[in-house]
Amino acid sequence: MEQFRLPKIPMPELMLPRAVQEVMQEAEEKLAHRPKLLQLFKNCFPNTLETTTKVMEDGTTFVITGDIPASWLRDSAEQVMHYMPLAKDDADLQRILSGLIKRHIQYIHIDPYANAFNESANDWHWNKADITKMSPWVWERKFELDSLCFSMRLAYAYWKETGLTDIFDAGFKSAMRIIYDLFKTEQHHFEQSPYRFTRDNGIPEDSLRNNGLGMPVNYTGMVWSGFRSSDDACDFHYNIPANMFAVVVLRHMQEFAEWVFRDTDFLKELKALEADIDHGIQLYGIYRHPTFGPIYAYETDGFGNYCLMDDAGTPGIMSIPYLGYVSADDPIYQNSRRFALSKENPFYFEGKMAKGIGSPHTPDGYIWHMALSMQGITASTKAEKLAMLAMLEATDADTGYMHEGFLADDPNVFTRKWFAWSNSLFSQLVYKSMKEGIL
Repeated sequence: MEQFRLPKIPMPELMLPRAVQEVMQEAEEKLAHRPKLLQLFKNCFPNTLETTTKVMEDGTTFVITGDIPASWLRDSAEQVMHYMPLAKDDADLQRILSGLIKRHIQYIHIDPYANAFNESANDWHWNKADITKMSPWVWERKFELDSLCFSMRLAYAYWKETGLTDIFDAGFKSAMRIIYDLFKTEQHHFEQSPYRFTRDNGIPEDSLRNNGLGMPVNYTGMVWSGFRSSDDACDFHYNIPANMFAVVVLRHMQEFAEWVFRDTDFLKELKALEADIDHGIQLYGIYRHPTFGPIYAYETDGFGNYCLMDDAGTPGIMSIPYLGYVSADDPIYQNSRRFALSKENPFYFEGKMAKGIGSPHTPDGYIWHMALSMQGITASTKAEKLAMLAMLEATDADTGYMHEGFLADDPNVFTRKWFAWSNSLFSQLVYKSMKEGIL
């Protein structure tokens, strides 16, 4: 079957906002003693704005993922998250970020089950033969629970950092209702959901089994997801990190309902749904591991079957405190982290040049720069943060940028030369480390 890939589409040149330029000037001083790290930061920090961002005439912002000319809800949110702390006093940055939120809201109204969208209704698709209910706006229609969560996380961060309410219109509230209704439906996927997805391309991870319905699940209170944040199909369709993310986002939405829209009835609905999902996580999402003690499973089906692993993508086990579900010192998270960074995790790899978490999305032995960045961001010690920075610095293959996965024995062998999300997450780690004074 034809897989529709397009060549790189150059984005129009965008003047870097003043606040971004100031951070790069600050780095010139604070990283002067580490010239390679400085150069990596100077390349990666503005990369999203310089190569993937297009400010549209309708007031929205279109952000592609990098080497694919489509906008993933998840990726585009994370591609700009390192700019959020700078937005309070920079009108240009506010225009870019609020525009991205407004475009997310448009996309959610078009199809809340889709994970990636086009710039226009141009009918471009990752695979033209996917068996699902497609739209000319949709690049790919893999339902990933985390995608909708990232849209709300983006809006919440913008609101909290800037204090601005320009994004909160009737369309935003309507999108909140769409998300709520979808979560409620997917608590009962087999009984109520209209969603199906099949892709006949010979790659099992690209398609849902059981005629596009996915494998059977038991009711748990959690929300069903077809695919992981890696865009690979779930083994068991209650993805625990994604449901944790949904709990956090429902708390954000409660603040929107209470303090912005003054809708006490919707507030009650959101609280009840949050409680249902959280109860399911605590009841079904914790596995008693013989070595590590109680750990958070990666996935479960509610029938007592578990997928024990971690993936480099966010949300994952490593990123639980980054998303705000529990703090980094939570005992079960600490057990889960030790598991994820051990050979008990089937996607943890050690090689001659690096050790860390990879993904079933890339070959065995490949570690992801995003996983190393997230390990550094969630680390509780200065030593671990510095170790991750050193490993990232040493594994860029002298390209000056981060990649998707690289071979643990030879970082010169890697996937995705232009992957803006990875550059942004690396930039978050470096910026946080600069602010904490550990560099």
